[in-house]
Formats: sequence, structure tokens, C-alpha cells
Amino acid sequence: MDLGVISVRYARALLKSATALKQDAEVYQEMQMLYNSYLQVPQLRFTIDNPMLSKEKKQDIVETAAGGNICEQTRRFFHLVLKEGREEMLQLMAASYITLYRRENNITRGKLITAVAVSDQIETKMKQMVEHKTNGTVEFNTEVDPDIIGGFILEYDTYRMDASVKSKLNNILIQLKK
Repeated sequence: MDLGVISVRYARALLKSATALKQDAEVYQEMQMLYNSYLQVPQLRFTIDNPMLSKEKKQDIVETAAGGNICEQTRRFFHLVLKEGREEMLQLMAASYITLYRRENNITRGKLITAVAVSDQIETKMKQMVEHKTNGTVEFNTEVDPDIIGGFILEYDTYRMDASVKSKLNNILIQLKK
């Protein structure tokens, strides 16, 4: 059984039905919350996969992990997944939904890593630059990593621009070793 194919099928069906009901953006937020809950609370997987736990308890736990006050479409989706005994694939389904939603709505994830915090103005400029390059919407995050010493690292889609002092020093070191 190919878990990836099954999870994509469920996610595609959820996206189609949520779009028809105009709840796709709300479901997107809830799937992100569920996916992040799986990442932040590793015990969630073991709890959901526990065969001794009733479907009702699992439903409550999954709804809480998705943000608590979820839309009816997400609630019905969780009920279907649990009824079919596919709860071990919920994390993959959430990830698949997120990917499909982003692709359909031309959303790109972007990240700016700097040695020190940047101003909102610089963050906005970088986000606008990425939006211009991708011709779409960008979910943009900034991160502070003092280990890069200075400069920045910009990542979006499959693109990575490393203009950090650390990488330049490493390149010089490699050149000196030759």
C-alpha cells in the first residue's frame, strides 16, 4: 500500500469539496495547524495510532490539534478518515493538502535568515521581491541565526541565495586548501 498515493487522494478530495463550499482557505489553516501539531508534539502520532483509543476520543484529539474550533468540512473529513481506519496517514494527508492548496493558489514559501533581526521595511521589501520573481503570493518568514556572522540567506521554492559572511569565509578557506 502506497501511503503517499492514498494521502494525496484524500487531500485532493478534501480540497475539491472544501473549494466547492468556499472553505478551502479555512481548511488550509486547519491542516497547517494539524501538521505543525504533529511536528511539535511527537506523542500525537502514537496517541492517534493507538488502537485502544476510541474513534470519538481520536476525533476530539485531532480536532484540538487542528486548532479546536474547526470548520464543518474539516470535522467531516476527520470523521471519514477515522471511520476508514486511515488515521496513521493524517499527517501525510495534511501535508498533501497544504502542498495542493499552495500549488492551486500559487503560494510560495520564503525564508530570510539573517545574523541580526531586520526591520519590517526590509522584510517587506524582500517579500515583495520574491512575490515579483514568483508571480504569486509568498508566505514569508524571517529567522535570526547569529552563526552566519553577517549577510543573509534567502530561500524560496527551490532557490537558495547564500550571501552570508560564514559561507564566504568557508569558500575562502576551501580556496586556500587547494
